[in-house]
Amino acid sequence: MRALKWHGTRQVALADDVPVPRIEDPGDAVVRVVRSAICGTDLHPYRGEIAGFTPGTVTGHEFTGVVEAVGSAVRGLRTGERVVASDIIACGHCRSCRSGWHYQCDRVGLFGYDTVVGTRAYAGGHAEYVRVPFADVVLLPIPDDVDDERALFIGDVLATGYACAVGAGVRPGDTVAVVGCGPVGLLALEAARTLGAARVLAVDVLPSRLERAAERGAHPVPGGPRTAREIAGLTGGRGADAVLEAVGTDAALLTALDVVRPRGVVCAVGAHASEAMPMPTRLAFAKEVTLRFAVGDPISDGEPLMNLVRGGRIDPTVVVTHRMPLAAAPEAFRLFDSGAAGKVVLIP
Repeated sequence: MRALKWHGTRQVALADDVPVPRIEDPGDAVVRVVRSAICGTDLHPYRGEIAGFTPGTVTGHEFTGVVEAVGSAVRGLRTGERVVASDIIACGHCRSCRSGWHYQCDRVGLFGYDTVVGTRAYAGGHAEYVRVPFADVVLLPIPDDVDDERALFIGDVLATGYACAVGAGVRPGDTVAVVGCGPVGLLALEAARTLGAARVLAVDVLPSRLERAAERGAHPVPGGPRTAREIAGLTGGRGADAVLEAVGTDAALLTALDVVRPRGVVCAVGAHASEAMPMPTRLAFAKEVTLRFAVGDPISDGEPLMNLVRGGRIDPTVVVTHRMPLAAAPEAFRLFDSGAAGKVVLIP
């Protein structure tokens, strides 16, 4: 089969001689991929930002497909069924899973991400077929009236944006600031609307992203030294009730803490990796700010999100800028990395 492999910094290539995966455990399923996508998280190994990432890793953790085979222990799925995969691999049975904390699973993994998450590597979804462990837990059936592309984003970016809005405690009537208006930020914006936000302020340094947020009804605020002052002016000097941080850098988190109102909430879902962030504790203490971090959980939130998509309350395809064949995946990565593409959907 064909699959995209990572070979080094900004080196990905399509291989056409990769063995088709097979059932290795009774809880496995094999899925034929129909749609996959490139996530911002995929850019970290692409840019060489993850030391020790294994060359030859098949990339990608966002995909939908059709179940081709199931192991003897799989009960909730049948062959021929359309499914969306959670990016998070979890067993569903350990104490953390029983508590609904799938990212803290004893056997957690992430498709296409080597052993950065968990201790076992799983080949990813930038391929024609994928082996899915704990299939009853990881795969969610797609209703007949939801197409593959709309379902695709439930497996990661929509679940992440939703977790951000929920984690920030967005309530009806709130003024919400979204810091970072890439795909996750745009879907956090959409989630905040479904939770009743009255006004959304979109912060980004890229004009193209601000334009897309404005198209979704947000008030654009350029990122930079005047951001806090502008948001203060827009909120009568109070600041935003809730801030959704969807970048994952020290600068973005500092901006979020700067623009939130006293006793407001900041929720960060950007993939933070800093070991020494200069935390402004004086500011946070003076404002009595609540700061929390969250990871999207498609296993816990998949069904309610599918209902939101199915009912037309959220259309996650608004983030898509490019649709390209799997054969063009190296070029798709280049476009995404350069900022020329927003969200790329790959079609095998």
